[in-house]
Amino acid sequence: MAKLRILGIAGSLRAGSYNMGALNAAVELCPDDAEIEIYSIDGFPGFSQDLEAEPPAKVAEFKQAIRAADAILISSPEYNYSIPGVLKIAIDWASRPYGDSAWEGKSAAIMGCSPGAIGTARMQYHLRQVMVFLNMHPLNKPEVMIGHCADKFDANGRLTDEKTREYIGKMLKTLVEWTRRLQA
Repeated sequence: MAKLRILGIAGSLRAGSYNMGALNAAVELCPDDAEIEIYSIDGFPGFSQDLEAEPPAKVAEFKQAIRAADAILISSPEYNYSIPGVLKIAIDWASRPYGDSAWEGKSAAIMGCSPGAIGTARMQYHLRQVMVFLNMHPLNKPEVMIGHCADKFDANGRLTDEKTREYIGKMLKTLVEWTRRLQA
């Protein structure tokens, strides 16, 4: 059986991003029958419907990476109770033009890191709403909401909290099972 290809996307562009650290932990914890490629969404222009027929090269490359993946893993902070703008722009570009969405039918998992106590719950809820419209299939459980994240990573950005690593491992195992079930 071929390895399942998971595309990892961080919703934060910040150097030293905890969400990128969580994605790096996911790469380490990925089941043997899957692999994670992390894709940077840095450099996307603001979405313009005027450009969707001939999108920028970065957008075409992103859509190709999504289509080549079997599943999507998004790790994102929560900004203003919702999805960060840069992530929403990338999602919008890859869903356009209408009828040519790269997201169509993809299984997905969501996680997020926050210095606050609720660990991106509102962002995850809003992202799930977007995924419904995109006809994606996000996991319901296990949920991975990494609150008080500054205490869970070392100075090099490595996730050191064993309980959180355990949750990420369980989520990835479930994502692989869910994706294989949807593909069958």
